[in-house]
Amino acid sequence: MTDIDHLDEIDRLLVRELVADGRATLAHLAATAGLSVSAVQSRVRRLESRGVILGYTARVNPETVGPMLSAFVAITPLDPSQPDDAPARLRHIDEIESCHSVAGDESYVLLVRVASARALEDLLQRIRTAANVRTRSTIILQTFYDGRAYLPE
Repeated sequence: MTDIDHLDEIDRLLVRELVADGRATLAHLAATAGLSVSAVQSRVRRLESRGVILGYTARVNPETVGPMLSAFVAITPLDPSQPDDAPARLRHIDEIESCHSVAGDESYVLLVRVASARALEDLLQRIRTAANVRTRSTIILQTFYDGRAYLPE
């Protein structure tokens, strides 16, 4: 069960706190929730085992690790009669940060990060070849906010 609607108010509070700060201590979570540290630890472990909390990661500013060009790449199969397996065919390409199934003219939108415009051109060719798709790219000039996690109240 991963549906946020099935969480009680304390679990929702813990999830919201951990989304805001994945490094929040059990003591901080306990103080916020008004519970003991051991009770919070049990709840967090249960949220992890139920698949509500999938993991904890560091979010890195791509610009700080070197020159970086980010783009959205929309892809559409060249032959709609073939199996729709583009995500599996592209999984091995490290420059693809995320892959989203979308409604609209395209089938998927990828977020990609590369070192240069030339590297983007090379990546697009690799994507086209690996998945037998047509691509449409939009280069990201500036990101105002990212990684915001919305949790319904």
